[in-house]
Amino acid sequence: MSTRPRRPAKPYRRPKKDPVRVLAFEALRAVDERDAYANLVLPPMLAKGRESGDLDARDAAFATELVYGTLRRQGTYDVVIGRCIDRPLREVDPPVLDVLTLGAHQLLGTRIPTHAAVSATVELARVVLGDGRAKFVNAVLRKIAAEDLDGWLERVAPAYEDDAEECLGIRHGHPRWIVSALWDALGGGRAGMEELLEADNERPAVTLVARPGRATADELLAGDGTEPGRWSPYAVRLTEGGEPGAVEAVREGRAGVQDEGSQLVALALAAAPLEGSDRRWLDACAGPGGKAALLAALAAERGAALTAVEKQPHRARLVARALAGNPGPYQVVIADSTRPSWLPGTFDRVLLDVPCTGLGALRRRPESRWRRRPEDLDRFAPLQRGLLEQALNAVRPGGIVGYATCSPHLAETRAVVDDVRKRRPGTELIDARPLMPGVEQLGDGPDVQLWPHRHGTDAMYLALLRRTA
Repeated sequence: MSTRPRRPAKPYRRPKKDPVRVLAFEALRAVDERDAYANLVLPPMLAKGRESGDLDARDAAFATELVYGTLRRQGTYDVVIGRCIDRPLREVDPPVLDVLTLGAHQLLGTRIPTHAAVSATVELARVVLGDGRAKFVNAVLRKIAAEDLDGWLERVAPAYEDDAEECLGIRHGHPRWIVSALWDALGGGRAGMEELLEADNERPAVTLVARPGRATADELLAGDGTEPGRWSPYAVRLTEGGEPGAVEAVREGRAGVQDEGSQLVALALAAAPLEGSDRRWLDACAGPGGKAALLAALAAERGAALTAVEKQPHRARLVARALAGNPGPYQVVIADSTRPSWLPGTFDRVLLDVPCTGLGALRRRPESRWRRRPEDLDRFAPLQRGLLEQALNAVRPGGIVGYATCSPHLAETRAVVDDVRKRRPGTELIDARPLMPGVEQLGDGPDVQLWPHRHGTDAMYLALLRRTA
């Protein structure tokens, strides 16, 4: 029997709480457990951390990168993690999987040194999961750390070499069905798809809109860290990740946060040629109010009035807040635009930005790509068609309807417009491309599909229809 003395046990060390990584984990749990959106839950969490003194500006930026980067590449990281464990991924407890994915992003998607990424994530696991499960996290992360992202993709890709869409999805963190839908809408070859998927994984700059008659782009450009938008005369981009609330015009409601693609849609509708009266405009699905605020400002310059309609009361309150202070006449109405309370032929211009899958805004809401399902299209289809039917009823003969959606999926864009036009022969499509002057690569028309990789915007779609009878 050995007579060597036993080594004394190491004293227990309490885990050290890292406020940045704990916040990132809690944000991921909110997205997972409550179907929350990161762009809604993260800002108040960051604000609370700054108020308490736990986070500074650099910490907030790092937490944002951890959350959004993890969500964007979740599918890729799931495949890698699946290669490093001895059980199906679905059998891993969701909180454990969130910690593993957060660690995988630090190892494969950032420049954090390997040792620091592993040790910090294991420490996080000790804080939020306990010491027992932290050992499992440590073992898995050390396997992941054996390769960089390119190395893992080289190991994984051969299994999908006969399925280009699945392979692209794994490489760029998109479900296969979304890759297929985007490819159908984009057309062209694989190189263009690679560019689009890469653009979907880039964090978009914050874009402001100067509301006409209330603010100017030059006023917004007077601040540091700004540059003009690419296409809209009212657009200004914050180039250094600035806080919109720090801009005086935004605080006063004279400017707002709005993607340049949304601005172009509203501007094209307002610029469409019209014969006769141009006094009554309708935003039939106005929430949360960004396009309504821009339209109201443009209408006010012409002496026209905007009616902004929103079905959900809480979203109608957001519309009212966005429109507050508009110099021209407007009203906010809580109503269902599929069952309108106004008479047919009441309006001269109608904007219809329909509820959709949101596949055009995956840069801003990366979790949507994992939350949406192909069957969601069946849910939206009848609503989109019904709304367009009623919008065409609402506009007078000779008036214009702008059908818009933040999705490039053909089932939500051209298929909707074509189906409704077959049932409504008294309509014609107007070429929307000349109404976006200076914007390049707008396709064959007459409708317009914007793209993140081509235009630096969300993938907004617009078709302009004139009611002829």
